[in-house]
Amino acid sequence: MTSRWNRSRGKTAIAVCAAGALALSGCSGGSSSSATAGASQSSATDSTGATSSSSSSASDTSTPLPKVKLQVMIGSSGAAETDAVKAATAAWSAKTGSTVEVIAAADLGQQLGQGFAGGTPPDVFYTDASRIGDFAKAGDLFAYGDQINAGDFLPNLVQAFTSGGKLQCAPKDYSTLALIINQDLWTKAGLTDADIPTDWAGLETVAKKLTSGSVTGLVIGNDINRSGAFMKQAGGWVVSADGTKVTADTPENLAGLQEVQKMMKAGTLKFNTDTSPAAGWGGEAFGKGIGAMTIEGNWIRGALTKDYPKINAKVVELPAGPKGKGTLLFSNCWGIAAKSPNQAQAVDLVKFLTSLDQQLAFTKAFGVMPSTTAGAAKFATLYPKDAAFAKGGAYGQGPVNLAGFDPVMAAFNSKLATLGKGGDPKAMLVQLQKDGDAALAGG
Repeated sequence: MTSRWNRSRGKTAIAVCAAGALALSGCSGGSSSSATAGASQSSATDSTGATSSSSSSASDTSTPLPKVKLQVMIGSSGAAETDAVKAATAAWSAKTGSTVEVIAAADLGQQLGQGFAGGTPPDVFYTDASRIGDFAKAGDLFAYGDQINAGDFLPNLVQAFTSGGKLQCAPKDYSTLALIINQDLWTKAGLTDADIPTDWAGLETVAKKLTSGSVTGLVIGNDINRSGAFMKQAGGWVVSADGTKVTADTPENLAGLQEVQKMMKAGTLKFNTDTSPAAGWGGEAFGKGIGAMTIEGNWIRGALTKDYPKINAKVVELPAGPKGKGTLLFSNCWGIAAKSPNQAQAVDLVKFLTSLDQQLAFTKAFGVMPSTTAGAAKFATLYPKDAAFAKGGAYGQGPVNLAGFDPVMAAFNSKLATLGKGGDPKAMLVQLQKDGDAALAGG
């Protein structure tokens, strides 16, 4: 699952986010489990009571494919996700006669790497959006995007999994960031729904009113996977939309980071590592009541249910910046190995797994949001309290997916973590531009 998701470098990470995303880059929508988002739903049906289907569903071939055994490797958030994937693959097996072995990896990145190196990778596997460039460059992926209906999926997800001009794999599901509000602290501060911030000025106002004593108005994670939303809202991002050039050192990106630092200087915003005591991630600060608001993905639902059931949380879209709405998007896809001898069957399985019925079944089982346009709309209808997460899919920014960028972003995040201690955002962006240009040239 899915964010380039960081809970204080993972030392106090709780097992709500899928292990695979942690292994590859953090936590993404792919298995970022809001864990119980669908628990209260008895079915995923349309208004007529009939289950819906998508044109991404498993294809009916005129000539049945040979029966094979497929191996599927996942990074799972827990038993609910593992069981759901096993149930889905069993249903496909019953239809096709092929069999599927599902492996819940202890360390997805390491185990995939070993499989690629040894020439025996799993046929199908979770792939984080940030790793697409690296895997495609290494020749590890079978780019099957031309064999599925890309138009079924959210356009931003298609872009996130496109490398070298090819859609490498089908988006599995996704997560976005939203503003999470502690309703009890909100009411105590004299705020109402009319005060829900729609722009940066409004965010500054409510954060100030919510800051009192040991409570900080807004607590967020200390890297680009949270502060990057402000950069996007200011009209910036690390790379151009087509991925051909680095665009880090711009006035827009600087404005986004300056807004974060401005609120820090006012004492109304802190990184999770700057609270007292330090929190493992923004959700922990929120759950413990030392942060009245946080910016997190839909995986926070599972954390709140499991660890902080008494917190009354409200989810709203992030406030717009000077250039409009902006959020970050995290996702995994169903990767297929270039060396798989069963690619035709693997593609057929992926079509089945990304059908609307099956994606909604995954939502019910472990809380992820469907990657298709129809599925995202259905999610917003079925789970109105989390509709803000689904809406972000229309304008969310995916992670940098260029080859060789992981160390570049890691270096930038280390510097960004000092923003609340007087770090210079301009210098950070200048260095990011320099390092990014070098990585792009080397890619």
